[in-house]
Amino acid sequence: MREDTIKKVQEQADKDFSYALNETGDYRESWRIFRIMAEFVEGYQFLDSLSNEVTVFGSARFDEDQKYYKIAREFGKLLAEHGYTTITGGGPGIMEAANRGAQEGNGPSVGLNIQLPFEQRINPYVGKSTAFYYFFTRKVMLTSPAHAHIFFPGGFGTFDEFFEVVHNIEIGKMCQMPIVLVGREYWEPVVAFIREKCCSMGSVKPEHVDSWHIVDTAEEAMTSMEDSHDELPKCDLSVSNFHSGQKNMDWRIFRIMAELVEGFEFLTGLVEDVTVLGTRHITRDSHYYTSAYELGTRLAQNGYAVVTGGSIGVAEAVNKGAMEAGGESLGIGLEVYGKESMNPYVIKSISFKFPFTRKLIVTAPSKAFIFYPGGLGTLHHLFEVLTLIETKKMQQIPIILIDHAFWEPIHAFIKKVMVHDVKSISDKDDELYQIVDTVEAAMKLLHDFRPNHNNKT
Repeated sequence: MREDTIKKVQEQADKDFSYALNETGDYRESWRIFRIMAEFVEGYQFLDSLSNEVTVFGSARFDEDQKYYKIAREFGKLLAEHGYTTITGGGPGIMEAANRGAQEGNGPSVGLNIQLPFEQRINPYVGKSTAFYYFFTRKVMLTSPAHAHIFFPGGFGTFDEFFEVVHNIEIGKMCQMPIVLVGREYWEPVVAFIREKCCSMGSVKPEHVDSWHIVDTAEEAMTSMEDSHDELPKCDLSVSNFHSGQKNMDWRIFRIMAELVEGFEFLTGLVEDVTVLGTRHITRDSHYYTSAYELGTRLAQNGYAVVTGGSIGVAEAVNKGAMEAGGESLGIGLEVYGKESMNPYVIKSISFKFPFTRKLIVTAPSKAFIFYPGGLGTLHHLFEVLTLIETKKMQQIPIILIDHAFWEPIHAFIKKVMVHDVKSISDKDDELYQIVDTVEAAMKLLHDFRPNHNNKT
């Protein structure tokens, strides 16, 4: 094959693997919706054959001599000996270790792999596996069936999975279940950040954080998991709600499809938009509210549509600024505990029942993400976007965090622990985002990244 042909094929492959920036504003390609739905149907059918599942998360970059690999391997064996099915992402590192231990303990060893632009092999200790194209469908399958979630140290992907799980539990989309964090030296600074920053501003309830178990050994992980293990009730994302033998599977699958169709239809026509996320737990006299209002105003004046979660707090301030400046002010909401919330400054809105469809629609069109301080949901959105960019599922776009005082502790953790200590991300990965303190600085970063856009000074 000629070199120029090979190059074209590779470029197309890379484009197919990314959430490509859509310059036409048309998101209604039917092939995308059918591909997503096929993954949901096949994924739930795959999970239907499993039982007593525990999902193990962690870095793909640890080799067998690393201490957390050894602990994960031991834990996988304990799971098998106690009659559990071990589920991982099917790749190397912690995933391989847990699957290896499960196999050595003669227990079920399952891998849910992801197709990436670069190779991610299925590890040799997986007994039963399937693969996914989309990160969000794979995460649903990793988390839906689990009776417990065990998190080892990792990188952006592990943070994405952790914050998704605990946020879905917080808002009632997933049932309360054991959350076990293995490695005190890794997880205690993360939990301290959540307590000191998120809880103190009311974005996270302390009792929610209190329910997590931080341990150092495989035996402690098993004890913590089983001591807090009760019969789980059914929640929106419980795999039992989607079992192929259940009568309600069809309507749930069709509801997911309907949300995707309506969501992509909602996005059609959007070309230049910026997504702004942050806490709902601020008052209108807060300096964050003032800043977010100014940001919404500036974005509208510079020709950007503004997308938020549509609720109160930061979202309301941004929507208000955009609307009063004559710009497009959009809200993409989520039904929580049977209620929908949309602030009065949204001029176009849509609401979702399933958090994963909402996240896809929030993420797909954006030319930039701006994050104010927030809680578990804000942190989940941040690390999901960083994971998509890091793994080349999304083209690189500006990721801007506002307020050094809030974000600096987690940034210091990323630099020291993730990059240098456990080496779960590379030196360049912590440059995928930038922290600023002012709207002016945020707009400059946006302008520098998109110099051809009609920005006003």
